[in-house]
Amino acid sequence: MKENQKTMKAQKRIALIAHDHKKDTMVDWCKSNKEILGRHFLCGTGTTAKLISANTGLPVEALKSGPLGGDQEVGARIAEGQIDMVIFFSDPLEAQPHDPDIKALLRIANVYNIPYASNRATADFMITSKFFDSEYSGTEEDYTELNSKREKDIQAEINARR
Repeated sequence: MKENQKTMKAQKRIALIAHDHKKDTMVDWCKSNKEILGRHFLCGTGTTAKLISANTGLPVEALKSGPLGGDQEVGARIAEGQIDMVIFFSDPLEAQPHDPDIKALLRIANVYNIPYASNRATADFMITSKFFDSEYSGTEEDYTELNSKREKDIQAEINARR
């Protein structure tokens, strides 16, 4: 499969998300890393973004709440090239009514080769990486040919039914 070059600027666009029982962990993590995070553009799903802003003073653009489409809004921004990384403190012990949206967000992050931290330790490793405050050049897979083949196969099935 073909790959495309992509470059993240030194100033990253970071999505911050946390399940209800992890919001305090996210706020504490953001407080501990306020200086580092303050050099980047931040957005987050509804309540998480508001809590981070209120408790740290960091500017965080608030998207919709996760269950109301916020996770999908983050996914759309990834697909549009507007988010460079996702930090999502998920609660592995609590069933989530919007679990399919969360899985879709993880899938789209993988499709676009976006760094994704699902817990505090991974987030710590991510923000202390030598790439965090510098430009990063990487690749993402080009699915154009695969999608064209898929369209042709589907069209062939439609034609065969006629």
